[in-house]
Amino acid sequence: MGGDWKARFFTIWAGQQASLFGSWIAQFGLVWWLTQETGSATVLATASLVAMLPRIVLGPFTGTLVDRLPRRWLMVWVDCGIAALAGLLAFLFWAGAIRIWHIYLVMALRSAAGALHWPAMAAATSLLVPREHLTRIAGLNQTMQGLLSIVSPPLGAIAVSTLPMYGVMGIDVFTFIFAVLPLLFIAIPEPERAATTRSTYFFDLVGGFRYVWSWRGLFLLLCLAALLNFIAQPMATLMPLLIKDYFGRGALELGWAESAWGIGVVLGGLALGIWGGFRKKVHTIFLGVLGMGIGFGAIGLLPPGGFHVALGLFFLAGFMNPIANSPFMALVQSTVEPEMQGRVFSLMSSMAQGMAPLALLMAGPLADIFGVQFWYLVGGAGVAILGVLAFAVPAIMRIEEARPVAVAVEEGDTGTYEW
Repeated sequence: MGGDWKARFFTIWAGQQASLFGSWIAQFGLVWWLTQETGSATVLATASLVAMLPRIVLGPFTGTLVDRLPRRWLMVWVDCGIAALAGLLAFLFWAGAIRIWHIYLVMALRSAAGALHWPAMAAATSLLVPREHLTRIAGLNQTMQGLLSIVSPPLGAIAVSTLPMYGVMGIDVFTFIFAVLPLLFIAIPEPERAATTRSTYFFDLVGGFRYVWSWRGLFLLLCLAALLNFIAQPMATLMPLLIKDYFGRGALELGWAESAWGIGVVLGGLALGIWGGFRKKVHTIFLGVLGMGIGFGAIGLLPPGGFHVALGLFFLAGFMNPIANSPFMALVQSTVEPEMQGRVFSLMSSMAQGMAPLALLMAGPLADIFGVQFWYLVGGAGVAILGVLAFAVPAIMRIEEARPVAVAVEEGDTGTYEW
């Protein structure tokens, strides 16, 4: 990889971040419009559901397309499609013809598009960035996520208060230009597809599942990530109730808690970007998992008067979040063959996000019975325990050294991946 990788990668990366910023503003505007127009919790819950399910359900299938198609042009067409959807909503708002089902439909289609775009960008990153810098880039991505979570809500509020809704959607249409233009002029290396170009879509789809299943360390790591997401997801959802009912505070203090988490994510991502993590990425991952578990579990131990201590613990959990997540991304990018990464990333996303609805179905009733702090205490302890136990699983700890060797197969064979 040539020495000009920074200019190539960061030009594409900056354009994608600009487009993502516009999408966050538009998403905030749509949620606020639904809130004002309906005041219905059911409408908001349905909007969240339609924005989540397509990506969960389609993920394993879209990953195969990512591995079969040129990732650069796939991202171009997906970005153009998302911009067209935003433009359609802008037109409907301008014409006064907007209906709630229009928003549901566009959210679902955007979610389906995201099931293509995210794994394509993640897989392209490993082809643009030298392996030794992947953890730092993943940390930078986490930093940007934290920054967007901090600045997007107030800027979105300014946008919806000063612009008509078609103007808010127009921001999303405009920022997509920054995502597409670099991709039109900067080539992204493509992985070797000698073994896949002769095969069918279905054969490649099955091959992706077989690849993950046969690689014991990767399979266990993806399962562990899904389990951790199952435990941690309700903590974010239940935070308003924790602040209001347990600590007896209001909306201002909820904002402080969310800001403490967001600032922690930003600084944790920056720290990882400078440090780069341990030589073995799994050590960095489970250090972060352990730190998050300690932070969340300690919140569950606080008395109702311990709100200000909770702010520090939310900061700690936020700081450790990119320490855990970023090396995980970098590990997959550096160990999984480039021609398989679309399928692996898509499956990983579906497994992790698919846990959210199941977790909320369980966490809600338990929190009603035992109190919100119960989930923080038990969930935090569970996360910390998993972070420690992972060190005792040889297949996970050796994942960076013990990689499977692919057995060349022709379509219709029943070949496997062996150690």
